[in-house]
Amino acid sequence: MLATLDLTPTHDPSELDAFVGDSEPMPHGRVFGGQVLAQCVIAASRTVDPDRAVHSMHGYFLRPGDPDQQIVFTVDRIHDGRSFAARRTQAFQEGQPIFSMIASFQRREEGLEHFAPMPEGIPQPEDLPAIEDRISFEHPLTRRLIQDRPVELRHVSAPIYLAPDPQRSASQALWIRVRRPIGDDPTLHAAVLAYMTDISIQEPILRAHGQAWANPRLKLASLDTALWWHRPGRADEWLLYVQESPSASSGRGLATGRLYSQGGDLVASVAQEVVVRIGA
Repeated sequence: MLATLDLTPTHDPSELDAFVGDSEPMPHGRVFGGQVLAQCVIAASRTVDPDRAVHSMHGYFLRPGDPDQQIVFTVDRIHDGRSFAARRTQAFQEGQPIFSMIASFQRREEGLEHFAPMPEGIPQPEDLPAIEDRISFEHPLTRRLIQDRPVELRHVSAPIYLAPDPQRSASQALWIRVRRPIGDDPTLHAAVLAYMTDISIQEPILRAHGQAWANPRLKLASLDTALWWHRPGRADEWLLYVQESPSASSGRGLATGRLYSQGGDLVASVAQEVVVRIGA
């Protein structure tokens, strides 16, 4: 994961703010959306003064990405104000955009402070089993997607990888973190947090309709995503990811999420709309 976020500037003098990155190998043949989110955050951050931190992004998934091809990221410096800066970043493969994002950056300042509190009664991650202890990894695809990925998850309710949730609840909570320490760079932590938000945000939609990831008739693809970083947070420490789906209609589902530090601070909020269809 860290290797994919180590973007390289291009050598084309006509592209002053352009970078190249690789992808993680994916067995289903499509670039993981969270990876592209994180790479775009890194690319945009490279063009902003270091004293300005990313606080929001809005992006659209335009085409499936090929993990066997490099991705080119171009950044447009669309605004630089006294407090805020804005950047448009696009990810390209073979000259076609696969993702487009606008992100805003701000200098830290004092101001009004409040946040929705962390839900009560949630078990601590140390008291929950790891996914590796809950499901079988006999299939190599399952092993690659879950056991070998750089992010560790601990669901409060039973995971829905192989079997649906009989309760049909449009919400869930889980603890999430990367498996190893990644240093102290706040930009890297913000980018990795973006990476992590895309892993399970679709699941409240599936839970609401009694669906599991293993359903061969399930067709799901992310359409757009929005992320707000409220406070600094570490991606290599446990974060509580509280998710719900307020609506599904017309072959689309909306899911929202909040990420809390283990100490109870609201670190970030996310919203994503996805195409979700159950085929014949």
